[in-house]
Amino acid sequence: MTEPASRPPASALTDALTAELAKKTGVCWLRYGGTNHPVWHVWLDDAVYVVSGGEEQPLPGIRSVERVEVVMRSKETGQRLVTWVGSVSTVTPDDERWEPVTTALVADRLNLDDLSTAAAKWAESSVVTEIRPTSELVEAPGRLSDDAHLAPPKPTPAITRGILPKVLHRRKKRRPKLS
Repeated sequence: MTEPASRPPASALTDALTAELAKKTGVCWLRYGGTNHPVWHVWLDDAVYVVSGGEEQPLPGIRSVERVEVVMRSKETGQRLVTWVGSVSTVTPDDERWEPVTTALVADRLNLDDLSTAAAKWAESSVVTEIRPTSELVEAPGRLSDDAHLAPPKPTPAITRGILPKVLHRRKKRRPKLS
């Protein structure tokens, strides 16, 4: 009789799932201080990196947080797949990680005005944060809560640039005649 194939340890599966989801998706939710914050991120060197503050996404109080819950969803279905705990640290401009991390963030950031000065602006007015997985899962496939996690959108100073386009000929929606 042959022995069953040995299964990889749970932490190895958790780490692999976390890495795969973080590589494939560009958005996750950070839970800390009793609120959820949607953020765009980059996966680099087995950690999630986020830039916030200044003209970037708001993450109030992120510098004072030691651990966050990171909620990740499937890119294919959009459904929540895993929630893991990560340890938080700040990447400063004098840190050796600054150059590779900001290079990856600039490459992944949509709609930057000037790619060459983005890292310098972030050094002045933003916070670059590393979130390293601790292999601790809050939710996993097969162990997801039934809560809907619905919340109203947070107020934002975002506006539409310029005036909205005019619609000249609006069509009336008519039901087709059945006879």
